[in-house]
Amino acid sequence: MSLVVNRKARSLYQIEDTFLAGLVLSGPEVKSLRQAHASLVGSFVRIINGEAFLINAQISPYVFAINTEYDARRIRKLLLKKAELDRLTVITTQQKRVLVPLSFELDHRRIKLKVGIGRGKKQYEQRETIKRRQQKREMAKEFKTQLKGF
Repeated sequence: MSLVVNRKARSLYQIEDTFLAGLVLSGPEVKSLRQAHASLVGSFVRIINGEAFLINAQISPYVFAINTEYDARRIRKLLLKKAELDRLTVITTQQKRVLVPLSFELDHRRIKLKVGIGRGKKQYEQRETIKRRQQKREMAKEFKTQLKGF
């Protein structure tokens, strides 16, 4: 079940593969995420010294928690297996791909981050995607009007 979705990710990147990663969170952050008080817009995943980190994701403070110095955009560590980290390191360095956070997922009472391996879309590719979406919408509308005629 998706808690928070990064809608811009699919429009800016062509996602080739996805996987789930665990997160190191504090208790109030978990409660805040369960209420969907977070944003993934502008966030990204980096691999630093063999460890993956979620950078610039905003998790709003939990209303009932006593947090005097809470940083909503702190860097959070991702929990991945060593083989996955090695594979992602190769993909990001040699194949010039990016790791894009797609959504926060609830998986058996645990909060996980769905991360996509993507390639940035060019401007003309984004325009083509919008054009195709509009054409599909117009065809569906036309088909619906034809059905009303019967």
